[in-house]
Amino acid sequence: MIIGGRRASLLLFMGDLAAFALSLYLTLWLRYGFPPSAATLAPYVAPFTLLFALWLLVFYSAGLYGKRLALFVSRVPDAVIKTQVANIILAALFFFLVPAFGIAPKTILVLYLVVSLALILLWRIALYPRVSLPRSRDRAVLVASGPEADELYQEVNSNNRYGIKFVARASGAALNDRTLFLSELENARPTLVVADSKHPAVAPLASVIDHVTRIERCYQLASFEDLYEEVFDRIPLSKLGQVWFLEHVSAADSLAHTVVKRIIDILGAIAMAVVTILLSPLVALANALERPGPLFITQERFGRYGVPFKAYKFRSMEKNLSASGEWTHEGENRVTKVGAFLRRTSLDEFPQFLNVLAGELSLVGPRSDILGLGRRLAEALPYYEARYLVLPGITGWAQINQQYEPGNASPQSIEETKTRLAYDFYYLKHRSLGLDILIALRTVKRMFFRMSTW
Repeated sequence: MIIGGRRASLLLFMGDLAAFALSLYLTLWLRYGFPPSAATLAPYVAPFTLLFALWLLVFYSAGLYGKRLALFVSRVPDAVIKTQVANIILAALFFFLVPAFGIAPKTILVLYLVVSLALILLWRIALYPRVSLPRSRDRAVLVASGPEADELYQEVNSNNRYGIKFVARASGAALNDRTLFLSELENARPTLVVADSKHPAVAPLASVIDHVTRIERCYQLASFEDLYEEVFDRIPLSKLGQVWFLEHVSAADSLAHTVVKRIIDILGAIAMAVVTILLSPLVALANALERPGPLFITQERFGRYGVPFKAYKFRSMEKNLSASGEWTHEGENRVTKVGAFLRRTSLDEFPQFLNVLAGELSLVGPRSDILGLGRRLAEALPYYEARYLVLPGITGWAQINQQYEPGNASPQSIEETKTRLAYDFYYLKHRSLGLDILIALRTVKRMFFRMSTW
């Protein structure tokens, strides 16, 4: 239904792979001045096959197969250029560190960067939008009410790369008048009805919608909640209730999922420990030159089931004021220059390897809250404490998806926290090892590429 799903990702993947292969052929042609023969290509096949696999993984972790990038083509050039430059640097390191292939293609790598950038941009900007654009969009009627319905209606109708278009919306009198509703459906001539049947304002039409979609089969039926999740990658908070949590969150994770996730956490914590040990002397020196103070800080935070624990971080502010539970604005002067760099690269989080080894944190999960702030949010937002049903994480679905005001790296208001909560509950509903791997890869992208989230 929506361009940017699995089919679109597979299409982008195959196009990128073809661009990589064709770029190698054209690069060798330019380098030697004649079309390369099988003998000329032979020494490059094995190493570049490995590089293609690595580059596609980097593309994936950089979000280049994400739905939002497929929908907003204007973001492609900056993302592709940064990522492919990084790929060429990886290739140079590869040939330097793995001399067994017997080639050191310095000139070829420079040529390849230019050629591959041209081909990938041509593919993604000129060709992909043409071959992926829906030939026709399903005509849909939205039967829903409230701000989230308004948000979905505007988002879908503002971009022709979605596979549907809302041609009408049942609201007002039509929600209470069966005859008027059926008349509006007939006039709109939709193929799809997107209904929020559980909404109190829509409930009177539930039997009518069921009749025309399931019994008479005049129209296809789609769930408002499912479509909202597919478009925004978060849960519509208005749908939350005890039944929702029983259906989607109450079930325990499988033993295999728990064991594998724990093994990954331990391996990741060991890698973080190595980085922390190597980085500590440099951070200590930089802090001493800028503003003397402790190298590390501890914060009382909520863990799984609301059990408090002490989190360890590199100090990034002049004082540890965030432990008070007040909103901590990233742009204020309390953040040191060294701290700003640590936060921008997420290196301030690395000492939390101790918490991961202790089982108080996971690498991936909803972000833990400082005690004071967590209590305030629990009082202000219904079901807020349900995010503590799983082990909190150093990175998570909200961190890689939500965009904040410039200079901020966390919510700074109740409204921003509501959005974070919607992402957190999406993670709780869909949590899996595959989703954890996706979050981890995109976190690496945020650390090293510093591109916008799509």
